[in-house]
Amino acid sequence: MFKIENLFDLKQTMAKDLFTNKTFPWEVLDEIGEFVLELGKKLPQAEYTEVKPQVWVANDAKIFPNVYFVGPTIIGHGTEVRPGAFIRGKVLVGDNCVVGNSTELKNVVLFNNVQVPHYNYVGDSVLGYKAHMGAGSVTSNVKSDKTLVVIKNSSEKMATNRKKVGAMLGDYVEIGCNSVLNPGTIVGRNTNVYPLSRVRGEVPENSIYKDKDNITLKHA
Repeated sequence: MFKIENLFDLKQTMAKDLFTNKTFPWEVLDEIGEFVLELGKKLPQAEYTEVKPQVWVANDAKIFPNVYFVGPTIIGHGTEVRPGAFIRGKVLVGDNCVVGNSTELKNVVLFNNVQVPHYNYVGDSVLGYKAHMGAGSVTSNVKSDKTLVVIKNSSEKMATNRKKVGAMLGDYVEIGCNSVLNPGTIVGRNTNVYPLSRVRGEVPENSIYKDKDNITLKHA
């Protein structure tokens, strides 16, 4: 389930080429910044405006006052960025997304129709099509002991060789309010995570996560 093909519909992002020839989603993290920079230079000038150096915003995006941008960053068509958002660079936000008040993004890819609408921190992460993070939910991207992040499930451990890895959320994932996604969390497609959850490792697709010992599959 760790594989890109099992998590994401690559037709739902302008970053499709970033994922080409890669197997696992965390492999893109070192390349997001350069990819965004090169893609930004090629965006059609009739559709995007470079609002400050290396920050390209679609002309039909809605940007509220008091948003702080750092490049390289791309904001897609129809996306809404609300007051107080802090976009720290190496960020690609797709079409029709919501980036909420006081939300902070850093080194991330948000596929189309992603919502991080209220007080979220998303760093060193990839959020798939129509993924949604409830109010106050965050990605934790550094382990407390500062060792390299390892991706885990019940039977496998995979080294990322990175100190910073946040969460990889598959398409249609719903994260409940005030949840913490620990470093290296992978959540499969169509899964719901209960509010106030502490999530670590792999959560299967098409499931409901109540806690690490209480994960149930959704009925067909």
